[in-house]
Amino acid sequence: MQDRHSESAPPTLGVGLIGYAFMGAAHSQGWRTAARVFDLPLRPVLAAMAGRDGAAVRAAADKHGWAAAETDWRALVAREDVQLVDICAPGDRHAEIAIAALDAGKHVLCEKPLANSVAEAEAMAAAAERARARGQVAMVGFNYRRVPAIAHARRLIMERRIGALRHVRLTYLQDWLVDPEFPLTWRLERSRAGSGALGDLGAHIVDLAQFLAGEPLVGVSAQLETFVKERPLLAGVAAGPNAPGGSGRGTVTVDDAAVFTGRLASGALATFEASRVAPGRKNALRLEVSGEHGSLAFDLERLNELLYHDHREPAAIAGFRRILVTEAEHPYLEAWWPPGHVLGYEHTFAHQARDLVMSIAAGTDPVPSFADGLQVQRVLAAVEESAAKNAVYTPIPVPIPEPVPEPVLAPAPGAGRAGAPA
Repeated sequence: MQDRHSESAPPTLGVGLIGYAFMGAAHSQGWRTAARVFDLPLRPVLAAMAGRDGAAVRAAADKHGWAAAETDWRALVAREDVQLVDICAPGDRHAEIAIAALDAGKHVLCEKPLANSVAEAEAMAAAAERARARGQVAMVGFNYRRVPAIAHARRLIMERRIGALRHVRLTYLQDWLVDPEFPLTWRLERSRAGSGALGDLGAHIVDLAQFLAGEPLVGVSAQLETFVKERPLLAGVAAGPNAPGGSGRGTVTVDDAAVFTGRLASGALATFEASRVAPGRKNALRLEVSGEHGSLAFDLERLNELLYHDHREPAAIAGFRRILVTEAEHPYLEAWWPPGHVLGYEHTFAHQARDLVMSIAAGTDPVPSFADGLQVQRVLAAVEESAAKNAVYTPIPVPIPEPVPEPVLAPAPGAGRAGAPA
C-alpha cells in the first residue's frame, strides 16, 4: 500500500496489536517510534488494536495512536489494512492467534514466552515454517536482545574478545509478589500463564544466555518454589502490579521463584535465578559472561553501561572498564542521540520493530525466530521436569539449526551520526 501523502515515502506496513495492557503499551511505543528514528524501507502504520473490553480497548487505542479498535482478535486478523499481527495477549492465547494469523497470510510478532507448552510452541514453529515458504516472517519478542549494551556484548563475544566461554551467570529479580495479599491475577494461574517467574522472567535470561553464547543449552538441573500458596481473588479485570483484591481466596498454581544450573553445547556452565519475590528488586536483570581471556558484565538498572575486563593486561592496571554504550559505532545507536545521551527501556521496543521491519522488507528470517522461541520453551520444560524430580539433571533436545545471518545493528566503525555536534 503506497503512502498517499508523498510519492517518495516508503510503502506502509499495517500493524494490528492484540492486547492493550503493559506489553501493549510498550509495543505501541515501539511501533510509533521506529520509523521516526530509523530510515526504514517500510513505514509501520498503527491500523488497529484488539481487546475484549470495548471501552478499555477504545481508550487504549486512542491513547497510544491506533486508528481502530476491535473486541474480537479474529476481526483484527481479517482486516485488509493489517499485514502484521503483534500478539501481546496472555500466553494461553499465543498459539491459537499466531497460527490463525500466519495461515491468514500475515506476518507475526509474538511476545515471549512463545507458548505455554512445548506442544503449542512446536505447532507455532511449524506454522511459521509453512508461512516462510509464502514469504511471511514470524518473530518472538525477546526485547532485551535489543538493549545496545547487550547487543554489543554479543558482538564482543563473537569477536572472541574474551576467548572461549567458560561460565555465564544470569539473574532476573522482581518484588511485586512479596506481599501475600497481592491478588490472584492471570499471571499466577498455570492454565493462562504456563508458569510463573520461570516463564515470565526465566524465559528472558534463558534466551539471553543462548544469544550471548551463540549456542544452545543442552541440559539443566533445577528447583522451583511457590512461597505464597493462596492469594485473594481478583476484583475486576485489572491485572497489573496495582490490581485490587476481592473477596475469597484462590490457589496459586505457578512458581514464585526458579533456580537452575545448565550446560551449554560447548561445555560452558550456566547459572540462572528468577524470582518475583525478591524484596527491593524492581526489575533487576544482571548477567556476567566469563571466558578464557576476560569477562563482560551488565546490569539492566545501568542500561547504557557494559563492563569489560581483559585478563591479559598487567595486574597493575587490570580491572573492569566501563564502556558507555552510546557511540554511533555501537548497535542501534547510529540513529539516536550524540554520545553520552542515554537511552531507556522503551527504546528496546523501537529496536525490535526496526529489526522486524528490516527482515520483512529484505525477505530474510528475523531473529529470534519461532524456532528460537521453541528452543527456549524446551529449556523451560526441562527446568520443570528437573524440579519435579528433585533437581535431576535433565537433557534438552537440540535440533541442528540452519545458519541465520546476524541482524545489521550499526554502520561500519567511523560512520557519522546525523545531528551530532561538530
